Amino acid sequence: MFHSPQLLQYLEQELALPPETIAMALRQWQQQRGSLPIILWQYGLITLEQLDRIFEWLDQTRGDRLPQVL
Repeated sequence: MFHSPQLLQYLEQELALPPETIAMALRQWQQQRGSLPIILWQYGLITLEQLDRIFEWLDQTRGDRLPQVL
């Protein structure tokens, strides 16, 4: 799973994660190439509730990009 600038902005602005925390998670993501939200959770950088919020936000933003069926 890739990460987008919008996801990084969400993490910093909505979840108030410090840039250093995000940078550390990105370094781990580069090594593991897994899911950035899962990496944040695995390393104890976010709570399970925050993880849920991230996935809800991701689902919502994906839905916004899908074409509407009439």
